[in-house]
Amino acid sequence: MKNRFAILSALAALFVLIVASRQAIESARYGLQLCLELILPSLFPFFLISVLLSRLGLPLRLGRRLSRPAERLFGISGVGATALVVGLCGGYPMGAAYLADMLREGVIREDEAEHLLAFCNNSGPAFLVGAVGAGIFGSPRLGLALYSIHALAAVGTGLLLRRRAPRPSSHKAKTPVSTASFSQLLPEAVQQTVSALLTVCGFVVCFTVFTGLLRANGILEPLVRLFPEGNREAVLAFLIGFWEIGGGIGALRGLPPTPLNLAIASAMVGWGGVSVQFQTLAVLADSNIKGALHRTGRLSSAVLSFCLSYLIFTLRS
Repeated sequence: MKNRFAILSALAALFVLIVASRQAIESARYGLQLCLELILPSLFPFFLISVLLSRLGLPLRLGRRLSRPAERLFGISGVGATALVVGLCGGYPMGAAYLADMLREGVIREDEAEHLLAFCNNSGPAFLVGAVGAGIFGSPRLGLALYSIHALAAVGTGLLLRRRAPRPSSHKAKTPVSTASFSQLLPEAVQQTVSALLTVCGFVVCFTVFTGLLRANGILEPLVRLFPEGNREAVLAFLIGFWEIGGGIGALRGLPPTPLNLAIASAMVGWGGVSVQFQTLAVLADSNIKGALHRTGRLSSAVLSFCLSYLIFTLRS
């Protein structure tokens, strides 16, 4: 039954692509542009450095110092807490890739990795400050404020989902820290980074085409008309961002930085889009980490981000 539904869905998608080929090509071109101008420049260096740091044993070295506050706040190990830092610095889906790498290295358990995935896979400063703040709203300072709110929402989600299991930091690494030289680790890290980013860009293009076809066929408009006229453009951006964050943020271009528009942008970044869900599953494909709690964490982050942003920017205006 599942295979039949998948086949019918694929045939329906093929039919739509044939009928609306021009819109599909334009959307794919826009998705590739997003990858070349935003995704690759902002993620590649963070991906590469985080893989190298993981292979060089940074989680084990920092884990001891972070152990006590991490356990008290989130019920996690100090080693696991480094994933929150990496996730907030690297951007989607860097946190997930880092967790998968730590699990492969044997420095965290599978159950802790699944828990950490709920609040350690986040957007990074390059996207929020550069793309959203400066690129969309014309103010890097607004982007920095949105990034701070995003980080607070991630911490808040971690507190809401705090583990009450036995102390996870008692876990011992199953494998020693790599003793390979830097010249050996760098090519491996580059290969892993390029492979992960190609997967990310593939999903970005896929969902950009999907949302482009939704707009071209007027499927989103009936939902948008349910809202007041002055908010319809922002609502349309949110509906696009639900599926693909880059297209949703791009749809906010030209709108004023009102508290509502900023809160919608913050919620989109907190959720990450369905595209990010698939990107996350892709980087976790060769691990045993399940992604169910990740969706709960992203939903919590979106709600917290929206509420905090609307409150803070309303009080500032």
